[in-house]
Amino acid sequence: MALGPGATARERIALELDRMRTGARVLGKTGLGRALRWPGVRAALASLGRGHVNPASALRLHAKNSPERVALLARGRAYRYGELDALVDRLGAALRRGGVGRREPVAVMVKNRPEFLALQYALGRLGAAAVNVSWRSTPDELGHVLADSGARWLFADADARAAAEAVAPRLEPGRLVVVGGDPGRFVAFDELAEAGAGGAIDDDPEGGSLVMYTSGTTGRPKGAVRTFPRDALTQTLRFLEAAPLHHDDVHYAACPLYHATAYGFANFTFLLGGRVVLGEEFSPLGFDEAVRRHGVTNAALVPTMLYRLVEAARRGELPSPRPRSLRAIFVGGAALTPALASAALEAFGDVLYQFYGATETGLVTFATPEDLRLAPGTIGRALRGNDIRLLDEAGAPVADGEVGELFVRSPLAFDAYHNNEAATSAATRAGYFSVGDLARRDAAGRYFLSGRKRELIISGGVNVYPAEVEAALAEHPDVADAAVVGVPDDEWGERVRAYVVAREGRSPEAADLVAHCRARLAGPKVPREVVFLEALPRNPTGKVVKRALAELGARPAPRPGGPASGGAG
Repeated sequence: MALGPGATARERIALELDRMRTGARVLGKTGLGRALRWPGVRAALASLGRGHVNPASALRLHAKNSPERVALLARGRAYRYGELDALVDRLGAALRRGGVGRREPVAVMVKNRPEFLALQYALGRLGAAAVNVSWRSTPDELGHVLADSGARWLFADADARAAAEAVAPRLEPGRLVVVGGDPGRFVAFDELAEAGAGGAIDDDPEGGSLVMYTSGTTGRPKGAVRTFPRDALTQTLRFLEAAPLHHDDVHYAACPLYHATAYGFANFTFLLGGRVVLGEEFSPLGFDEAVRRHGVTNAALVPTMLYRLVEAARRGELPSPRPRSLRAIFVGGAALTPALASAALEAFGDVLYQFYGATETGLVTFATPEDLRLAPGTIGRALRGNDIRLLDEAGAPVADGEVGELFVRSPLAFDAYHNNEAATSAATRAGYFSVGDLARRDAAGRYFLSGRKRELIISGGVNVYPAEVEAALAEHPDVADAAVVGVPDDEWGERVRAYVVAREGRSPEAADLVAHCRARLAGPKVPREVVFLEALPRNPTGKVVKRALAELGARPAPRPGGPASGGAG
């Protein structure tokens, strides 16, 4: 369980015993216990003795335990644990000489490159704060993050040079470092790292921190501050206990590393001493080729990626049989519809696992293939150690089967929103945190998302949860993607508008989709308008940006071969 500040001595003793038992089970289940030698054990004990075990600690452990073992495959090069650890030390020494110390925020706007991970771990050892930024950021977005976080250093991917140059006047000379290309008048990453040659650093006793800016689907992104106390390691072990992860895994990092999903699963892999294969631009064929070439055992995807894989398999574009090495596809970051989950299980077998969490909460629930088959649409059961509450508007718990706002207390929860006490307070109730998601729980303890609180549609006094309508639309054979929003209506207060992307080669009619929904949903939930689009606006982590749909209105560009919209009547 997650202990509150008023925990008794008996509760703390029970937690300590649970930590020990969980650690022993993970060592046995994953095979890590058999792989550890004395140098690795000694490094682990040293980290635990400091009380703060950040991801860089795991890298150090395996660098001592098995320095020749390959840790990372990226951009055509293999990095062994000892080599990667030495790069982290050099980079950390150079940054320390440049004045970066405890709690210093450093902005990192880098693609999926080995330098991204080296920076995270170097900053962690210094006790500094890595501020991860999307490399797709505009100058305005990047400027907001720099101003909000107070970062005085920026590591920028060469492919994001334009945005970096636009904010360069905010930074002191020598504090804009270019990664992966010609630095021009700025500092080259390799040059900076070499300046730390011969240096070695020990983990800061207070541990580093991480600032991840939320997706910002409804406004300016907020910086979620995360530290790595001992409780966070315990909760990570509980996830490793539940998930099919092993010491000899090869993980394919398909999502951008600046997002919590990709970075988190890379860290899980390094913690166990496995190998990470860094993907760049995702494609179904590229994914399949990487799995076959490198013997990939697991990958973490967002639903958009999974959909593209399923469609490629359906069209016969992927070689068969499916790769035998692939034991698990973890999906999260956005809603996974029952239709997509079922199609993925049919295409790839029982390798699909759904997780639910957020930048602010860490991993909250976990669903196995059996869960997804027995209860389509579930996000799974609460991970051990998490305490979930579903609350109504008055803050009272709702009964099983009823929808409430999902609040969680977890050892993996973030500390606070940076420099935004009001936002932190508004999302917190008695130590439980919510990102605004609505959910229900069934009698078996499985949770199901119903949408987001601020996206709830009230039509004629009836609560309409967009996820339910979107799931119904996704069941139609001609629908590739769908999103639902509420729009003002004089008679009903709000009416349901659906935005639909047709499956390739199909041209569904609005009336057919409305009839399809009417056969599955109560009257107020049925879309009264259907708008066809070529693609839904999504952010890089796969979430639909519904404010962009609201701004789009009902007059998009016409889709090929059909009208722009149709009324429901």
